[in-house]
Amino acid sequence: MTLNAYDFLQKMQDRIYFTETDKSLLKFHADWGKEIAPEVAEQFYAYLGSDPEMNAILNHTPDRIHRLRETFVQWFYEMFTGMDDWGNAYAERRWRIGLVHVRIGIGPQHVVPAMATVIRDIDKRLKANDKPAELQEALSRICMIDLAFIEQAYIEVSSAAVLQETGWTERLFKRLIAAGASSV
Repeated sequence: MTLNAYDFLQKMQDRIYFTETDKSLLKFHADWGKEIAPEVAEQFYAYLGSDPEMNAILNHTPDRIHRLRETFVQWFYEMFTGMDDWGNAYAERRWRIGLVHVRIGIGPQHVVPAMATVIRDIDKRLKANDKPAELQEALSRICMIDLAFIEQAYIEVSSAAVLQETGWTERLFKRLIAAGASSV
Protein backbone atom coordinates (compact mmCIF):
# COMPACT_ATOMS: atom_id res chain seq x y z
CA MET A 1 0.00 0.00 0.00
CA THR A 2 2.64 2.47 -1.05
CA LEU A 3 1.33 5.85 -2.14
CA ASN A 4 2.65 7.49 -5.27
CA ALA A 5 2.26 11.13 -4.23
CA TYR A 6 2.17 12.54 -7.75
CA ASP A 7 -0.45 10.05 -8.93
CA PHE A 8 -2.50 10.80 -5.83
CA LEU A 9 -2.25 14.55 -6.53
CA GLN A 10 -3.41 14.03 -10.11
CA LYS A 11 -6.34 11.92 -8.96
CA MET A 12 -7.37 14.52 -6.37
CA GLN A 13 -7.10 17.35 -8.91
CA ASP A 14 -9.46 15.45 -11.19
CA ARG A 15 -11.90 14.54 -8.43
CA ILE A 16 -11.98 18.03 -6.93
CA TYR A 17 -12.00 19.80 -10.32
CA PHE A 18 -8.84 21.78 -9.62
CA THR A 19 -8.24 23.33 -13.03
CA GLU A 20 -5.60 25.24 -14.96
CA THR A 21 -7.78 28.32 -14.44
CA ASP A 22 -7.55 27.76 -10.67
CA LYS A 23 -3.77 27.46 -10.92
CA SER A 24 -3.47 30.66 -12.95
CA LEU A 25 -5.69 32.54 -10.53
CA LEU A 26 -3.69 31.35 -7.53
CA LYS A 27 -0.40 32.29 -9.15
CA PHE A 28 -1.75 35.73 -10.06
CA HIS A 29 -2.61 36.33 -6.37
CA ALA A 30 0.53 34.72 -4.92
CA ASP A 31 1.89 38.00 -3.56
CA TRP A 32 -1.35 38.56 -1.69
CA GLY A 33 -1.13 35.01 -0.32
CA LYS A 34 2.40 35.62 0.88
CA GLU A 35 1.32 38.90 2.49
CA ILE A 36 -1.55 37.41 4.50
CA ALA A 37 0.10 34.07 5.35
CA PRO A 38 1.57 35.18 8.72
CA GLU A 39 -1.80 36.57 9.87
CA VAL A 40 -3.62 33.42 8.76
CA ALA A 41 -1.02 31.38 10.67
CA GLU A 42 -1.66 33.39 13.83
CA GLN A 43 -5.42 32.83 13.58
CA PHE A 44 -4.88 29.15 12.80
CA TYR A 45 -2.64 28.50 15.81
CA ALA A 46 -4.82 30.61 18.11
CA TYR A 47 -7.72 28.35 17.13
CA LEU A 48 -5.69 25.16 17.63
CA GLY A 49 -4.19 26.43 20.88
CA SER A 50 -7.67 26.85 22.37
CA ASP A 51 -8.10 23.06 22.33
CA PRO A 52 -6.26 21.48 25.30
CA GLU A 53 -5.28 18.34 23.38
CA MET A 54 -3.92 20.30 20.42
CA ASN A 55 -2.25 22.85 22.68
CA ALA A 56 -0.29 20.03 24.34
CA ILE A 57 0.83 18.71 20.93
CA LEU A 58 1.75 22.18 19.66
CA ASN A 59 3.81 22.99 22.73
CA HIS A 60 5.33 19.54 23.29
CA THR A 61 8.79 21.05 22.81
CA PRO A 62 9.72 24.68 23.45
CA ASP A 63 10.34 25.62 19.82
CA ARG A 64 7.72 23.45 18.08
CA ILE A 65 5.03 26.15 17.76
CA HIS A 66 7.55 28.56 16.24
CA ARG A 67 8.64 25.96 13.67
CA LEU A 68 5.04 25.07 12.91
CA ARG A 69 4.14 28.71 12.26
CA GLU A 70 7.05 29.02 9.82
CA THR A 71 6.01 25.81 8.09
CA PHE A 72 2.40 27.01 7.90
CA VAL A 73 3.43 30.26 6.21
CA GLN A 74 5.47 28.31 3.66
CA TRP A 75 2.64 25.79 3.11
CA PHE A 76 0.09 28.56 2.65
CA TYR A 77 2.22 30.42 0.10
CA GLU A 78 2.96 27.19 -1.79
CA MET A 79 -0.75 26.70 -2.35
CA PHE A 80 -0.64 29.89 -4.43
CA THR A 81 2.55 29.11 -6.33
CA GLY A 82 2.22 25.35 -6.75
CA MET A 83 6.02 25.16 -6.27
CA ASP A 84 6.53 23.26 -9.53
CA ASP A 85 3.13 23.94 -11.09
CA TRP A 86 1.50 21.45 -8.73
CA GLY A 87 3.79 18.68 -9.89
CA ASN A 88 5.96 16.07 -8.21
CA ALA A 89 7.68 18.42 -5.74
CA TYR A 90 4.32 19.79 -4.59
CA ALA A 91 2.93 16.26 -4.22
CA GLU A 92 5.96 15.00 -2.30
CA ARG A 93 5.90 17.98 0.07
CA ARG A 94 2.19 17.47 0.76
CA TRP A 95 2.79 13.79 1.41
CA ARG A 96 5.59 14.61 3.88
CA ILE A 97 3.30 17.11 5.63
CA GLY A 98 0.69 14.37 6.00
CA LEU A 99 3.25 11.99 7.47
CA VAL A 100 4.40 14.63 9.96
CA HIS A 101 0.81 15.08 11.13
CA VAL A 102 0.61 11.34 11.77
CA ARG A 103 4.01 11.20 13.48
CA ILE A 104 3.33 14.01 15.96
CA GLY A 105 -0.19 12.81 16.72
CA ILE A 106 -2.43 15.40 15.11
CA GLY A 107 -5.47 13.26 14.40
CA PRO A 108 -8.14 13.68 11.73
CA GLN A 109 -10.53 14.98 14.38
CA HIS A 110 -8.29 18.05 14.56
CA VAL A 111 -7.14 18.32 10.95
CA VAL A 112 -10.56 18.65 9.35
CA PRO A 113 -11.87 21.43 11.64
CA ALA A 114 -8.49 23.18 11.39
CA MET A 115 -8.70 23.22 7.59
CA ALA A 116 -12.26 24.54 7.87
CA THR A 117 -10.84 27.34 10.02
CA VAL A 118 -8.27 28.17 7.33
CA ILE A 119 -10.97 28.28 4.65
CA ARG A 120 -13.23 30.46 6.82
CA ASP A 121 -10.37 32.87 7.56
CA ILE A 122 -9.41 33.05 3.89
CA ASP A 123 -13.01 33.78 2.94
CA LYS A 124 -13.13 36.74 5.36
CA ARG A 125 -9.84 38.10 4.01
CA LEU A 126 -10.93 37.68 0.40
CA LYS A 127 -14.07 39.72 1.06
CA ALA A 128 -12.19 42.36 3.06
CA ASN A 129 -9.62 42.71 0.24
CA ASP A 130 -12.25 42.67 -2.53
CA LYS A 131 -10.81 39.55 -4.18
CA PRO A 132 -12.80 37.58 -6.76
CA ALA A 133 -15.10 34.75 -5.70
CA GLU A 134 -13.23 32.48 -8.11
CA LEU A 135 -10.12 32.85 -5.96
CA GLN A 136 -12.04 31.59 -2.94
CA GLU A 137 -13.19 28.59 -4.95
CA ALA A 138 -9.64 27.84 -6.15
CA LEU A 139 -8.28 28.13 -2.62
CA SER A 140 -11.01 25.88 -1.26
CA ARG A 141 -10.18 23.25 -3.87
CA ILE A 142 -6.43 23.28 -3.19
CA CYS A 143 -7.09 23.18 0.57
CA MET A 144 -9.22 20.06 0.03
CA ILE A 145 -6.43 18.46 -1.99
CA ASP A 146 -3.94 19.20 0.76
CA LEU A 147 -6.39 17.87 3.35
CA ALA A 148 -6.78 14.68 1.30
CA PHE A 149 -3.01 14.13 1.55
CA ILE A 150 -3.12 14.38 5.34
CA GLU A 151 -6.10 12.06 5.58
CA GLN A 152 -4.47 9.57 3.20
CA ALA A 153 -1.33 9.58 5.32
CA TYR A 154 -3.38 8.22 8.24
CA ILE A 155 -4.80 5.47 6.07
CA GLU A 156 -1.45 4.48 4.58
CA VAL A 157 0.45 4.50 7.87
CA SER A 158 -2.28 2.63 9.76
CA SER A 159 -2.70 0.04 7.01
CA ALA A 160 1.04 -0.54 6.67
CA ALA A 161 1.38 -0.96 10.44
CA VAL A 162 -1.42 -3.55 10.59
CA LEU A 163 -0.03 -5.47 7.61
CA GLN A 164 3.47 -5.49 9.06
CA GLU A 165 2.34 -6.51 12.53
CA THR A 166 -0.06 -9.24 11.42
CA GLY A 167 1.58 -10.52 8.25
CA TRP A 168 -1.76 -10.27 6.45
CA THR A 169 -1.97 -9.63 2.73
CA GLU A 170 -3.38 -6.36 1.51
CA ARG A 171 -6.28 -8.23 -0.07
CA LEU A 172 -7.18 -9.93 3.24
CA PHE A 173 -6.89 -6.64 5.10
CA LYS A 174 -9.24 -4.87 2.67
CA ARG A 175 -11.73 -7.73 2.89
CA LEU A 176 -11.68 -7.58 6.71
CA ILE A 177 -12.18 -3.80 6.66
CA ALA A 178 -15.16 -4.14 4.29
CA ALA A 179 -16.65 -6.89 6.45
CA GLY A 180 -16.09 -4.83 9.59
CA ALA A 181 -17.73 -1.78 8.03
CA SER A 182 -20.75 -3.90 7.11
CA SER A 183 -21.25 -4.92 10.71
CA VAL A 184 -21.14 -1.42 12.16
